[in-house]
Amino acid sequence: MQKLNFPAYTFRFKNSENKLAVFDEIRKKFVVLTPEEWVRQHVIQFLLQQKNYSKSYINVEKSIKINGLNKRYDVVVFQPDGKIFLLIECKAPEVTITQQTFDQIARYNMTLDAKYLMVTNGLNHYFCQMDYENEKYHFLHDLPDFIT
Repeated sequence: MQKLNFPAYTFRFKNSENKLAVFDEIRKKFVVLTPEEWVRQHVIQFLLQQKNYSKSYINVEKSIKINGLNKRYDVVVFQPDGKIFLLIECKAPEVTITQQTFDQIARYNMTLDAKYLMVTNGLNHYFCQMDYENEKYHFLHDLPDFIT
């Protein structure tokens, strides 16, 4: 798999039905290793190891309804009160982050109401803080530390 713009992490792999799988610490199972999954697993390790976010507040790949359609978010970090602290959209490294990517996460966030957003393809990372009062987001240099 491609080297990403994250620190080096250690992952567990296995071959399953002639497909390489990686162990997801959050879902507690092996998942097929696609380029997007490679990015998602790095994001999870970044949250756990660099940002010291608690594993118990992280949720991966769950369905949500957006305008009556079933969609799946990549990663969400909850606050202890159950509100969403952070919504993350992961793309494969070969996918360029465009306005469409931000539009996608903004649509998801209309339902989820996260305080912060992260968009990454593993090579480029964008962090935003939501400004609901003025209906826009402000770009940040990094994610904030998790507040309990």
